[in-house]
Amino acid sequence: MKMILVRRFRVLILMAFLAACALHLVLDLLPKLERSAARPSGEPGCSCAQPAAEAAAPGWAQARGRPGGELAAAASAAGDAGWPNKHTLRILQDFSSDPSSNLTSHSLEKLHPAAEPAEGAPPGQEPGAPRPPDPAHRPLLPDSGPRGPVPPPGLSRDGSLLARLFQHPLYQAPIPPLTEGDVLFNVNSDIRFNPKAATGENPDWPHEGPEDGFLPTGEAAVDSYPNWLKFHIGINRYELYSRHNPAVEALLRDLGTQKITSVGRQTREQETPPDFFYFSDYERHNAEIAAFHLDRILDFRRVPPVAGRLVNMTKEIRDVTRDKKLWRTFFISPANNICFYGECSYYCSTEHALCGKPDQIEGSLAAFLPDLSLAKRKTWRNPWRRSYHKRKKAEWEVDPDYCEEVKQTPPYDSSHRILDVMDMTIFDFLMGNMDRHHYETFEKFGNETFIIHLDNGRGFGKHSHDELSILVPLQQCCRIRRSTYLRLQLLAKEEHRLSLLMAESLRADRVAPVLFQPHLEALDRRLRIVLRAVRDCVEKDGLHSVVEDDLGPEHRAAAGR
Repeated sequence: MKMILVRRFRVLILMAFLAACALHLVLDLLPKLERSAARPSGEPGCSCAQPAAEAAAPGWAQARGRPGGELAAAASAAGDAGWPNKHTLRILQDFSSDPSSNLTSHSLEKLHPAAEPAEGAPPGQEPGAPRPPDPAHRPLLPDSGPRGPVPPPGLSRDGSLLARLFQHPLYQAPIPPLTEGDVLFNVNSDIRFNPKAATGENPDWPHEGPEDGFLPTGEAAVDSYPNWLKFHIGINRYELYSRHNPAVEALLRDLGTQKITSVGRQTREQETPPDFFYFSDYERHNAEIAAFHLDRILDFRRVPPVAGRLVNMTKEIRDVTRDKKLWRTFFISPANNICFYGECSYYCSTEHALCGKPDQIEGSLAAFLPDLSLAKRKTWRNPWRRSYHKRKKAEWEVDPDYCEEVKQTPPYDSSHRILDVMDMTIFDFLMGNMDRHHYETFEKFGNETFIIHLDNGRGFGKHSHDELSILVPLQQCCRIRRSTYLRLQLLAKEEHRLSLLMAESLRADRVAPVLFQPHLEALDRRLRIVLRAVRDCVEKDGLHSVVEDDLGPEHRAAAGR
């Protein structure tokens, strides 16, 4: 009798296993059947065979569907191994609604250089070169060409220094025409984004536009997409967002009301202690906010949108978190305030806790970049990285000819990357940020693309001190873009003074005033130091050797190729 019961139990387990397998097969085939049924009669179906190289790629092959829709994309035979050239809006929805997704750059101080992934390129094609267009797929938001002098949203034409600045011809220069290889996401329109599915799955995402987000043609109206999606699909080879993209202003408003990703520690007037090493400094939420506004005023547009907000640590973090490890780090301090310290590599202990008053605290929210499984990023070691040692110095600190070695090393030997590093150097010097040990680029665009200015929380630490060592790359290489040089000269003029522009730009943030007044005044002082360094280079090497003309028609034609 006992043996019979054991056999029946085994048979029952086997049947349950077979039923589960059958259910998984049905769920796997359902999207393909739906897509085939939706096609007009006589139109061939989609053959979505996945190449072996794509299947072996980390991240993308492991991408998982969510209730909002199934993954459906195939890499072109000429595409990079593991890179999905053809995306659907539903794929972006799947990953962006996953709380464990959209990981941005973390501290990479201990990353070994050998860990940097190698770039791929189609056979017979240089890395970064645009791919031939695929007529079946198109950029969702194509660039409409040169625009007129329209001020950014929220800025009036009268009485606004920012509006007048952005109407200046230096802020109207168009980027080269975008091909399919120049946009981060080439959207496959046979499966479309469903705004209702997104808001149903995550009701915290704001929904703008008409109730019915689909046009009579079957395509969703662009205005119905969430602002984070508009931001993601607007990324291209030349910019993280366009100058007059209304989704950026709307996204900043969204960030003031959505879930928390990070909080800061210091008050506005508190400077970094003079005995602190740069790698011991605190991360500041207001520095992340100010860095975004400074980057936009400089017209780099390489910092993801960041906004500040007042956070209720009890209701908006502790009571809603699903992370048990984070939840366990909450405690009540002797002053009867709610505190937590989280889990991280540095400064996560009760001695470095974040405490509210009693549970209110300022924070900053940054817009996530697209998930790494959809838009891989390559991490590069900054050639002018500091030693991160209390006694040792880096090579660039003792070798005045260090830049000559850098310029003989790819990708600094043949691309515009060295000019991007100079832009980043100026950006960091204006903020006083010494913590630029690594930087990132989007892998799809190869070497011919911009540097993403991530991780700016250690800026704006000392308003009374100008850290001249940050400017060493500019002084050693004596190279700068003409557009950057002209904008710096413009921002040094009284009618476009950088400190006043920053004050106006930051005034709209929810935690204004974002910067202590001496930090704003330090921007003007440091800007004069940068211009003096460029003038010294011009006197030494000549204007044409120092200033790279990136505004002429010849340069734009070359960039377009």
